[in-house]
Amino acid sequence: MSARPELITIEGVTKRYLTSSGPVDALHDVSLSVEEGAFCTLIGPSGCGKSTLLGMLGGLVTPDRGRLLVDGRPVTGPDPRRVATVFQEAGLFPWRTTLQNVEFGLELQGVPAERRRQTAAELLGPLGLSGFAEKYPRELSGGMKQRVAIGRALALDAKILLMDEPFGALDEQTRLLMGEWLLDIWRRTRKTVIFVTHSLHEALFLSTRVAVMTARPGRIKTALDLTMEYPRAMESSEMVALRAKLWSEIREESLRAMR
Repeated sequence: MSARPELITIEGVTKRYLTSSGPVDALHDVSLSVEEGAFCTLIGPSGCGKSTLLGMLGGLVTPDRGRLLVDGRPVTGPDPRRVATVFQEAGLFPWRTTLQNVEFGLELQGVPAERRRQTAAELLGPLGLSGFAEKYPRELSGGMKQRVAIGRALALDAKILLMDEPFGALDEQTRLLMGEWLLDIWRRTRKTVIFVTHSLHEALFLSTRVAVMTARPGRIKTALDLTMEYPRAMESSEMVALRAKLWSEIREESLRAMR
């Protein structure tokens, strides 16, 4: 039994989209619980509803059936004080500096200028951006831009951080380094993270829990708790076996989706 309370509860969630070519069932009867402080990764075939589920947790998508609870309260709409989101594209404002982009969410919340500037400035060190406070997005690398986007979310100090393939557009070397950096940030802040990826390496390297989703309509097929210590020896026999198990589950679902 978990020693920590459940922070996120997803119960019987179903979602159907109406499109020009007919209805599309994105999710069906999805149930999942995530304890406070966990790093939970969602993996599965393309189009299985991972991003839809993340959108529901962020209050951007409404389920047709079922419910989602955060801290025991239903999710009824966006609440950046409880849930912050990082997308695949950094989405930075090109006319704002690094510091100004990091403090943007606080500005929307009406936080006084001096306090939001201080909060953003204090994050630049852990973000590895101390020397880039006055740089504009065009002057930053892809990895730096994503760190700014993550910093913008961290500045809100929400309990939950939703991350939708945040490193998907990066090259492999940068992606590996960003994974190490994110793991360090998570271990320091102990935010509850829900992370979407197609990378088995990321899932096993980062997560305390991995949930495998079926082909559309997405359901939770398998949920594995990973208890290995960090940093993880990715070439160990245990990790190789886990990677093979996850790939077998995803491959089966991907082939089913292609039939």
